[in-house]
Amino acid sequence: MSAVHPFRSLGAAVIGSGFIGPAHVEALRRLGVPVRGILGSRPERSRQAADALGLERGYESLDALLADPRVQVVHVASPNHLHFSQAKAALEAGKHVLCEKPLAMTPSETAELVRLAAERPAQAAGVCFNIRYYPLNLEAATRLRDGALGRVFAVNGSYVQDWLLYETDYNWRVLAEQAGPLRAVADIGAHWLDLVHAVTGLTVESVCADLATVHPVRLRPKGEVETFSGAAARDTEPVAVSTEDYGAVLLRFAGGACGAFHVSQVTAGRKNRLCYEIAAEKGALAWDSERPNELWQGARESANQLLLKDPSLLSPAVRPFANYPGGHNEGFPDAFKQLFRAFYSAVAEQRPLPASFPGFADGHDEALLCAAILLSARERRWVDLAGIAV
Repeated sequence: MSAVHPFRSLGAAVIGSGFIGPAHVEALRRLGVPVRGILGSRPERSRQAADALGLERGYESLDALLADPRVQVVHVASPNHLHFSQAKAALEAGKHVLCEKPLAMTPSETAELVRLAAERPAQAAGVCFNIRYYPLNLEAATRLRDGALGRVFAVNGSYVQDWLLYETDYNWRVLAEQAGPLRAVADIGAHWLDLVHAVTGLTVESVCADLATVHPVRLRPKGEVETFSGAAARDTEPVAVSTEDYGAVLLRFAGGACGAFHVSQVTAGRKNRLCYEIAAEKGALAWDSERPNELWQGARESANQLLLKDPSLLSPAVRPFANYPGGHNEGFPDAFKQLFRAFYSAVAEQRPLPASFPGFADGHDEALLCAAILLSARERRWVDLAGIAV
């Protein structure tokens, strides 16, 4: 008798048919999770996405998705301003929820979602900070947690892109009413902040930020442009933009460590690069998402080393999240697959998400950080996170 696939009984539905929703569908299929259907911004978009992805159903509404008895897990991959209401509705419908970042637009909304999730301990509630699940980031976290590098002194890095370099580059993410008053920091900086927290275990206590809007007016095409599409429209109209294209943030962590990072969506040639460097008392670590299968290890009194991703060289706890042999690279789609593996394993085994998994509380922490960074930039001063109202 053949073994039953552990995820076969867990039907999933995805909200969002743009850039990231189909990435969720692909990763779910690689894990053997049945994807029951997808919900787009309109019924016709739902049908088009279902046809394009080979799914059996394009839902006509959120109510129809939540009423589908074959769906146990809802993936929220819609525009930011919809996350709160959709995640809330899914929780209240008894579904497990995996939401793209940001979890919601404000700390008060994220706090409400944390409360709702806590009232439903049998329902898994996570945030899709997938960059945690690159194998070498898991390895870096293991080494720091085990004390191999000693106390962390400082963390520095960046997350930079170029897809919004020109004033003719446009996407719904530039609009504060749809994406929130922070853009580059909340959109990509949140990934950097979450990753550094996951790898080091450090918690940010205060921030000092400077933000810049390079293009206060952008030319919006008459008809939306998909994220990262690079498509240019002939027929455009000017639209005022208040969200930042660039941001730089100084950090102070609990325990005395410090750091800094910058984000940019207007750095030519950088398509999607996150990097960090961690300085600690017994060495240093550095990782770059454009070379995700390499972990640099710095030393003072011996030669530096470069760890190449190879399951046989990783810590035992990390090996299950590296599925290909050394020399076979794992990247962006694999990070989604591994994050989903951890989530669905907990659901299938009816146990809580592991402490290392990004839950709704982590989504709330990111909302507090973004609120503090925005306040710091507006008032041009250091801001303590403890003083951010919920």
